[in-house]
Amino acid sequence: MKNIFITNLTTKVGNDDLKEIFEEYGIVSSAKVIMDHYTGKSRGFGFVEMPNDEEAENAIRELNGAELDGKKITVNIAKPKTERSDFNRKRY
Repeated sequence: MKNIFITNLTTKVGNDDLKEIFEEYGIVSSAKVIMDHYTGKSRGFGFVEMPNDEEAENAIRELNGAELDGKKITVNIAKPKTERSDFNRKRY
């Protein structure tokens, strides 16, 4: 299972759009555009999960640098979520 990170998305791109784009390259398990908690608007990035590594690698290769809704998107393997350092944690 490959988790793919997509950046530089316009606010018009939604979950279904992202899924449809990646389905051209294979099976998509999930597609999610990350929304701002307070405004409800897109934060300009999202994640797609593809179960077949070969299909995922092909999608990354083909879509990285492609134009989507007038902007060049960046597509890479998502890095694992790491624990935030004490410096970044909110202090109460």
